[in-house]
Amino acid sequence: MPTSTNRKFDSEKEYPAAELSRREFVAVAAAAAAGFGRYPGQTRSGIVRTDLSTLPPYGNGTIPAGIRSRAVANVNGMTVHMLEAGFERPGRLAVLLLHGFPELAYSWRKVMLPLAAAGYHVIAPDQRGYGRTTGWDDSYDADPDAFRILNMVRDAIGLVYALGHRTVAMVVGHDAGAPVASWAALIRPDIFRTVTIMSSPFEGPPSLPFDTANGAAAPRRAPTDDELDAELAKLNPPRKYYQNYQRTRVANDNMLHAPQGLHAFFRAYYHYKSADWKGNMPHPLKARTAEEMAQIPTYYVMEKDKGMAETVAPFMPSAAEIAACKWLTEAEVEVYATEYGRAGFTGALQGYRVRRGSDPKSIGEMLTFSGRAIDVPSMYIAGKSDWGVYQTPGAVDKMQTSACTHMVGFHLLDGAGHWVQQEQPEQVSKRLVAFLKEYATASAKL
Repeated sequence: MPTSTNRKFDSEKEYPAAELSRREFVAVAAAAAAGFGRYPGQTRSGIVRTDLSTLPPYGNGTIPAGIRSRAVANVNGMTVHMLEAGFERPGRLAVLLLHGFPELAYSWRKVMLPLAAAGYHVIAPDQRGYGRTTGWDDSYDADPDAFRILNMVRDAIGLVYALGHRTVAMVVGHDAGAPVASWAALIRPDIFRTVTIMSSPFEGPPSLPFDTANGAAAPRRAPTDDELDAELAKLNPPRKYYQNYQRTRVANDNMLHAPQGLHAFFRAYYHYKSADWKGNMPHPLKARTAEEMAQIPTYYVMEKDKGMAETVAPFMPSAAEIAACKWLTEAEVEVYATEYGRAGFTGALQGYRVRRGSDPKSIGEMLTFSGRAIDVPSMYIAGKSDWGVYQTPGAVDKMQTSACTHMVGFHLLDGAGHWVQQEQPEQVSKRLVAFLKEYATASAKL
C-alpha cells in the first residue's frame, strides 16, 4: 500500500493529534461531522494526497532528454501527473497518450520524442488510479463511479483543457487506455479529432433491443464473465478469467507482495506477454466458450488456484534473456516496481470492477450511446504476438465493420507482443506520425 509519503484523510480512521497539524485536525473533524470533503457518492475517503516534492525524480533517470515530468492541478478533482514533450513552442496541436495496465505515463517514453519532432505537443498522463496522479480514492471499497469510462473521458477532457487545448489531433489508448480513448472519440469527436487504438479492440456501445414490439427477436445475450468462469472451472486443470481475478480484494496484495519480489514480478509479467516469450502465437477464436478460451496463455486465462504472482513466476526470463532485452532494461523495470511499490495496484484495478460486461450501471451509461460509432479517422496497432487482439472473440471484426466507420489502418507489427509501443517504438512512431500527417492535421482544421 502507499507509504508514509501519502497523507490520507479518512473520517472513519482515528488520527493521533501528534500526527496532524491543528489545521488538519480541525479539517478532518469538520469533514467527519458534516460529511464534507468527499466527492459525490463517495462513502469512504482514502484520497491519495502524495507530496510529489518528497519523491525522487520520475523515471529514476531513464527518461530521455526533451521529456519533462509535470503535475497539473484541478483536473476533475485530481492533480494529474504527466510526461510532456514538444512543449517548448506554443500553438502546437495536441496528442494525448493513455496507458494501460500495469503501465504508467512512462510507458510512452519511446514514442513521445518522434511525435514531438513531427510538430506536436505530446501529453502522457498517469491515469486515474496510477502512478503520481493524486486525488483518487485508493481503498478497495471506494465508490467505483470515478473509475467508470465516462468519468475517465472527463479526466482526459479536463487535462487537455487545463493545458490550453480545445481539440486533440489524436488520442491514443493502449490496453486499458484503449477503451478510454475509443469512448472519448465516440462521445466527443469535436475534441478528439482522430484515434489510434492499441492492443484492445473497440467493439462499440452495447445494442438496445430493436423492433421487439413488432415481433423481432431479442438479441442473444452474451455469456457474462461469471458464467464464463463457471465453465472454465470445469476444465482440467480448472481455469479462471483474469479480469474476474483482477476484481478481487486479494489481487492487489498478491502482486504488490509477490513472493518473488515486485521487480521480479514485473520482469516476468512483461516477458510473458511480450514477443520474447515464443509461446505467444495468437489467432482468432471461434467463440467465447471455455474450450476456446483455454487456448489463451495463463496470463489471461489463469489456473484457478493461482494468483497473478504465481502465474507469471515460472516465466521469469533467464539472466541471458534479461541481458538481451533491449526494449526493457533492468533500470526501466525498476521504474515500474518503484511507482507501484509506492502507490499499490488497487486504484489501477478499479477499472476492471466497473467495466465488466455485466455491470448494470456501466451498461446503463454506455447504452446511452447505442447505435453510435467512432466516425473520426481511426487506426489500430498491436503486436503480432499479442493475444489481446483476439482474447474477445469477434471484437476485431466488430471494430472494423461497425464500431469504427472510418478505420484507415490496421497494423499487426512484427517483433511485438502486448507492449507494442515499448517493444517496437520505431515502428509505432512511424505509423503514428504518418497517420497524423494524413488525417489529424486536416481534421483539426475543420
